[in-house]
Amino acid sequence: MSETNMSDAVMAEDDRPMKQALYRGWRRKCPNCGTGPMLKGYLKVRDHCPVCKEDLSHHRADDGPAYLTILVVGHLLAPLLHVAFVHWRPDPLILFTVFSVGCVGLSLYLLPRLKGCVVAFQWARRMHGFK
Repeated sequence: MSETNMSDAVMAEDDRPMKQALYRGWRRKCPNCGTGPMLKGYLKVRDHCPVCKEDLSHHRADDGPAYLTILVVGHLLAPLLHVAFVHWRPDPLILFTVFSVGCVGLSLYLLPRLKGCVVAFQWARRMHGFK
């Protein structure tokens, strides 16, 4: 077995379960135990899980959740805006109001969930000090 194949095999054994971690992150729970809350407040990540004491202070989510939120909201609402405009031709003020409320509401819903997913992804891949 070559050196790269051995390192890939060792890395695959070291990886934590990705799907489970992402699901727990989506629920804003600790990626390790799945019961403790990951966030305190709206977007602030706890230093440690209150249940299993997993250290979560190593995360480096930075702007990733915001970029993902913009990507998802834009890809969902842009086609809907086009369809609504072409089929129903609503008054511009109504169109603006409906899609502004939808954009803000969807963004506020997705942002903490995507932040949980980014932190869980880093935890599962043992990135940035998650050992």
